[in-house]
Amino acid sequence: MTDTLKKVIAYARPYIAYFGFSVIFALLGVGLSLFVPVFIGNAVDCCIGKGKVDFDELKKIVILLAVMVVASGIFQWLMSLFTNKLAFLTVRDLRADIFNKLERVPLKYIDGHTKGELTSRVINDIEIVSDGLLQGFTQFFSSIMTIIGTLAFMMFINLKIAVVVVIMTPLSFIVASKITKASHDSYMKQSKLRGDMVGLAEEMAGNQKIVNAFSYQERAEERFDRINREYGKIGTKATFLSSITNPSTRFVNGMIYACVGLLGSLGVTGKVGFIGKMTVGKLTSFLSFSNQYTKPFNEISGVFAELQNAVASAQRVFDVLAEEEVSDDSGKAEISDCTGNLTFDNVCFSYNPDTELIKNFSLDVKSGSKIAIVGPTGCGKSTIINLLLRFYDIDSGNIIVSGSNINDITRDSLRSQFGMVLQETWIFTGTVADNISYGVPTASREEIIQSAKEVHAHSFIKRLPQGYDTVISDDSGLSQGQKQLICIARIMLMNPPMLILDEATSSIDLRTEHRIQRAFTKLMDGRTSFIIAHRLSTIKNSDMILVMKNGNVIEQGNHLQLMKKGGFYSELYNSQFAT
Repeated sequence: MTDTLKKVIAYARPYIAYFGFSVIFALLGVGLSLFVPVFIGNAVDCCIGKGKVDFDELKKIVILLAVMVVASGIFQWLMSLFTNKLAFLTVRDLRADIFNKLERVPLKYIDGHTKGELTSRVINDIEIVSDGLLQGFTQFFSSIMTIIGTLAFMMFINLKIAVVVVIMTPLSFIVASKITKASHDSYMKQSKLRGDMVGLAEEMAGNQKIVNAFSYQERAEERFDRINREYGKIGTKATFLSSITNPSTRFVNGMIYACVGLLGSLGVTGKVGFIGKMTVGKLTSFLSFSNQYTKPFNEISGVFAELQNAVASAQRVFDVLAEEEVSDDSGKAEISDCTGNLTFDNVCFSYNPDTELIKNFSLDVKSGSKIAIVGPTGCGKSTIINLLLRFYDIDSGNIIVSGSNINDITRDSLRSQFGMVLQETWIFTGTVADNISYGVPTASREEIIQSAKEVHAHSFIKRLPQGYDTVISDDSGLSQGQKQLICIARIMLMNPPMLILDEATSSIDLRTEHRIQRAFTKLMDGRTSFIIAHRLSTIKNSDMILVMKNGNVIEQGNHLQLMKKGGFYSELYNSQFAT
């Protein structure tokens, strides 16, 4: 817990001025509020009996009392203002850092966590940190100031009764600390289950068509109910443990208040001499101070309860920030004049160290070649692309691009040499023109339209309500084929020296596919191209076809050579036309 708090404080340090102002206004607000019981006691002493009311003095006291209450309220408001600024600016930086961190962590970390869980850490957990740690800290500080101030006033009024109050005070701390320790583990489990529940809800809501198509609704509900029940069980335990802190400390504080009232009344009557003489007004002030003195302990116990939840959430955030980042590219060269020559030299790679995938893979690709990669699902086709673009780093071997080892050049310059169209489309919220010019933000409208025409997307874009200025998103009603056409137009506009087409036309009808294939043929002319396809009829004209199985290239050659060989490729090709 201590390490986590130190990390949060480190994020708040740049805004120490706001903290300073909040402390100053807290001191002023608490200080003025401490004088209120004194003036109330003086007002009581002005009314000592029938016909003995000092109205002139009472009027002065009431006016001063009203001024102090108003001033104290203003200072308390200013304290909250600066506290909120401190909290919001701190979590703004924290949220920005975790977002940036997610862009720098290895892809395997993103693949290993659900989108809902990561979203929960970026949004929900940081909000809990803001409410429970930063804003709660000022409340904690204000409570401490109140305790110190009220204790000083009580000792001034009657030292002996004040000592009794101080002796009984540790009971509140003991009760609160025992309960807080017990609730910490429950809050940690609750934070973990919250992330699991958000992840499952996002997964089911984002794929509702698939859920319905496979009649998975009941099983999804069962999974959610199981997590929800466990979340409710842990949450109930954590809430129960934290909620009994306040009534427990209130009970102790009630005992203290009763003792003060008893001893103070004995002092007023003068029956117990060692207590000292007290007036009714002083007893009234002392009782008010006693109540003010014990009340912050209740607030502190509530802060401790929120603190447990906030620390658990903060730890989840800092766990992400502590993740290993991709290696730094600083000092590495940038590839500028790419010829398109590629070499895989004894490359080995596996996602799981216990399971081999690609072993001793070698390939020499000449500039301008069209390389098709085929094979059964899971054979390593897409993995080759992941390694080529350094989405994952190889375990051993070398990959050479235009004479440069990809480990010796920056990732950005490497990836800028490739244009990639995947089977999974990605459309962000923005205009059609913005989506097409995603890789070339400086492109003119004429260039955008021309790229759309080349992939035969111009006709359907013109029919949209605002044409190229129509705002679209991934769920805006466009068909899968239309979204794919926009993604292909995006690459057409980039005009990169090398291409990667991973099932690029899988979501497009045959007629449109033939037209796009002609556009691809024009685009691939003179460029090194990697084509991954299950539909083997689309790669018949490739210069080289790599047939992969279990991470190894088992056959290679052009279409005619492989068909004459009568091997695995021939079986795959003929199976697609078998009746």
